Amino acid sequence: MMVLTYIATFHTHFAAVSFARLLKGTDMKPQFMPVPRKLSSSCGTCVRFIYEGDIMEYAKEMEQEDLDTVYLVEGDDYLPKYHASVE
Repeated sequence: MMVLTYIATFHTHFAAVSFARLLKGTDMKPQFMPVPRKLSSSCGTCVRFIYEGDIMEYAKEMEQEDLDTVYLVEGDDYLPKYHASVE
């Protein structure tokens, strides 16, 4: 399997910080950063991380109230791979 880079966006700054802390110390190498201009986010912060495996399965596990979208990073492009359900 290939290791791919993703960006997760959130509705709140707190959710982004919490997610980055959750991944800290893992092989996913989280980076807390501003949302790229090409993307929009309610809070303006996101978490960049790497993942090897099925991102759809992982995204379902990481689903939280303030998760917005998980994007695959391909060069300068961001491809939406998972959008959290709104209940």
